[in-house]
Amino acid sequence: MTHPPSKIPVSVLIPAKNEELNLPACLESVAVADEVFIVDSQSEDRSGEIAEQYGAKVVQFHFNGSWPKKKNWSLDNLPFRNEWVLIVDCDERITPELWSEIDTVIKNGEYDGCFLNRKVFFLGKWIRFGGKYPDWNLRLFKHKLGRYENLSTEDIPNTGDNEVHEHVVLNGKVGYLKEDMLHIDFRDIYQWLARHNRYSNWEARVYYNLLTGKDESGTIGANLFGNAVQRKRFLKKIWVRLPLKPLLRFILFYFIRLGFLDGEAGYIYGRLLSQYEYQIGVKLYELRKFGGKLNVNANSSNQATAKTTTITETVQLQK
Repeated sequence: MTHPPSKIPVSVLIPAKNEELNLPACLESVAVADEVFIVDSQSEDRSGEIAEQYGAKVVQFHFNGSWPKKKNWSLDNLPFRNEWVLIVDCDERITPELWSEIDTVIKNGEYDGCFLNRKVFFLGKWIRFGGKYPDWNLRLFKHKLGRYENLSTEDIPNTGDNEVHEHVVLNGKVGYLKEDMLHIDFRDIYQWLARHNRYSNWEARVYYNLLTGKDESGTIGANLFGNAVQRKRFLKKIWVRLPLKPLLRFILFYFIRLGFLDGEAGYIYGRLLSQYEYQIGVKLYELRKFGGKLNVNANSSNQATAKTTTITETVQLQK
């Protein structure tokens, strides 16, 4: 297998939908990769045009509303010409220093996959505190060995067609890279709120599954003595049972984990996270009230109740 001069033998996978603002910087940051796939969900903006301008291969994904979602579908179906795949979101950037480290790791052959650490930027500032850094994600791996976990959330509507908070389950040895990737979203807070409205549907279902003892087979699992992601999953099992979570989340982010050191951006971010936690809690209440379902039509429920009452009354009259 041959590769263009100076290209690193990695296939980059970028899931996208209406990302014309973020795509140019993202694609520039992965230009050194041997090939780049944009897996698009019928974008209505210039995403496809921009991708083609940068020489990326555009593939359309049509979600069936259940499973698999975009990244697992891509791992199963795209004709990667490289053994290694790097998964990058449109609002993420791979620095030259990180590319150099990726090249070294691939040539070394010691690992089958590697965790990348992210620097999250919000309102133009790196959110260094509040527990947002380090932020480890398994994004670089041999594509035949890894797939995203299924957390049994596919029956919940309005969560999107892409795995966002699921993690990769890898059948192999993993390492941790030293250089950071950057998370810089060029869109405004309206978009932040819109996607976190979707995410809170997903999170509420995850909370519900944890509280009801849902089977964890096929997931990364929860392990206090495992890797960074497994430790987070273990702590989440405790977190979902705590009261006053919106307030606790702000206190944890802003005071205990020193989010106040990030200044005004840190305060706003902490308040938004608290609001996000409240959204999750309300939707969790909805799930528990309606037997694990969101978006129950109250009118239908009332009509059904009225219909049952009418039938009962009719039977009694006939007696």
